[in-house]
Amino acid sequence: MKRIGMIVALEKELTAFLKGQTVEIKEEKSGAFHVLKFCIGETEAICVKSGVGEIFAAAATQYLITAYNPDIVINFGICGSLTKDIGVEKVALIKGVVHYAFDTSAVDNVEVGRYEQFDSAVIPCDEKLLEKARDVSGGKLPEVICASADKFVADSAEKEYLRKTFGASVCEMESAGVLLTCKNSDKPCLIIKAVSDGEGGAEDYNKLACVAAEKYVGLIGELCRKL
Repeated sequence: MKRIGMIVALEKELTAFLKGQTVEIKEEKSGAFHVLKFCIGETEAICVKSGVGEIFAAAATQYLITAYNPDIVINFGICGSLTKDIGVEKVALIKGVVHYAFDTSAVDNVEVGRYEQFDSAVIPCDEKLLEKARDVSGGKLPEVICASADKFVADSAEKEYLRKTFGASVCEMESAGVLLTCKNSDKPCLIIKAVSDGEGGAEDYNKLACVAAEKYVGLIGELCRKL
């Protein structure tokens, strides 16, 4: 049986997914981590609620990998849009992530956002998993770069900076921690995000976070059955 690990930051992101599943769910608590176990078809899913931010996300991902050794890791949740091309409530596949707050340039002249072990500031997600997601979605979802750091981005000038500097279309606060941890553990990682806020910033988020979170439920459920 294939085992899929899932990392979710917020209760609202997790609740939206679980509402769509007619399965028996077993709950565990390990330290600060809330763990849910269930099966979708022939696939076993282990879901860890991380909490908000890169450090919590990285810690939860390493715990998931160490304790449960999943075959793959999926991070899903909500994000902000940096462009009018991707509006609120739209779902996007993340093809790469830039940890834009990482900056060692003053001492090594490496460009902002790039870790030395990677050729680019944009860290790629697993191409085979992206191909599976394309197949399940019928190739209809945009594939974008996500700018990730410990900050809710609402300022229009900062959004423009992230878009122009890194080619990012969305932003959020966990995917860099998840993806970097998966890369270091040699675990394939897929990231799927639904847009909860755009030009409306925090006001959009407060109104639409739960609605946006429901938009990826069908896709992830179908992926779990076919991976």
